[in-house]
Amino acid sequence: MFALLRLSVIGFVVLTIVYFILSLYSRSVRRGKLEAEWEEEGMTGDRDAFVEAGLQDYDGSLRRKLILGVYIVPVCLIALIIYLINFH
Repeated sequence: MFALLRLSVIGFVVLTIVYFILSLYSRSVRRGKLEAEWEEEGMTGDRDAFVEAGLQDYDGSLRRKLILGVYIVPVCLIALIIYLINFH
């Protein structure tokens, strides 16, 4: 029982680190695309406001929510492995 608790705590910490890194990377890529779109279309006005508005749209997007799969997929795989080893 203690081993499962230790696995859960360490796994949660590792998955949280992976989530934050992946989240920051994805946001950085989105920012780059918005800045490239600004340059390509030759827009006028406040570039920073355009980028911030795009990032606010990104924060509510499905892609942002799919990053939470970092928690769901490994937990489901571990549960499946435990089930298959013990009950199959």
